[in-house]
Amino acid sequence: MLGDMRILAIDPGYDRMGLAVLEGDPSRPTHIWSDCILPPKGATEQRLAHIHEAVAAAITTHSPDRVAIESLFWSTNNKRSALGVAEARGAALSAAAEAGLSVSEHSPQQVKLAVTGYGNADKKAVAAMIPRLISLPEKRRLDDELDAIALGIAALSTRLHS
Repeated sequence: MLGDMRILAIDPGYDRMGLAVLEGDPSRPTHIWSDCILPPKGATEQRLAHIHEAVAAAITTHSPDRVAIESLFWSTNNKRSALGVAEARGAALSAAAEAGLSVSEHSPQQVKLAVTGYGNADKKAVAAMIPRLISLPEKRRLDDELDAIALGIAALSTRLHS
């Protein structure tokens, strides 16, 4: 039996990035911390530096064993936003590499399957399932933060296979 694992889960974004730290095993995940990072508007390099610093600070503060990040979804409709998300992922991955942490990537379908049991579930179904799987302190959360929490749950549940 593997011991408890602490995961920093990252829902990458250029305008908003969800971060969550979860610990435990698939049968009993524990929420440690989560937030939604809002990089300041302005020059791309400043935004990416802010993302890198936020991820590095989360790593320093919470000492995760590994990082989980959502894989990038490409479509013809989202090329412009996908480039920003790809840059944000790069800043986050750079912070993980600096800390010497291994990284696992999880597709949106893998996250939905792990949280709801259905790979094509919608965001509402995922958001409704999260409090049934994990105890969360009361606070308003943006979708990006919930997505990071869901990703952390998926990473804990799939770590035996990765």
